[in-house]
Amino acid sequence: MRVRSIALIVAGILAALFLILNWSVFAQPASFYFVVGTISLPIGVVMLGLVALVTLGYAIFLGLWQGRLLMDYRRQSKELQTQRSLADDAEASRFTALTVLVREEMAKQDARLEAAFTALRNEMRDTEHSIAATLGEMDDRQRRLNGETVG
Repeated sequence: MRVRSIALIVAGILAALFLILNWSVFAQPASFYFVVGTISLPIGVVMLGLVALVTLGYAIFLGLWQGRLLMDYRRQSKELQTQRSLADDAEASRFTALTVLVREEMAKQDARLEAAFTALRNEMRDTEHSIAATLGEMDDRQRRLNGETVG
């Protein structure tokens, strides 16, 4: 239990003990004057009635206050959930956009690589032809130098 609850229980017990010990004083009738007339009631009954009314008013006030707090909490919770879902949707769309961007960049890089490989193949083929032509010329020169006839 919390300290406040324990203090409230102790105060209630002390008040009940005070009432029991002084019941003879509380049970004595007293005259109460109102605008309309006079009423004779035990003072204890009047005091208990007043305490009950104050306690009831306080309980109603606390109930309304707690209800208002709960309603505010629920409203804020709903707003937070809405904001959270909006943030999740925004993040998902950012991931989707990022995925699209990465795929586009990869497609561009693939096209660049393919063009580079094509250019490299052409260059290698040209180099191969050039080397073959040079070797053919060298072979022809060698044969001419050795006295062989080309033909």
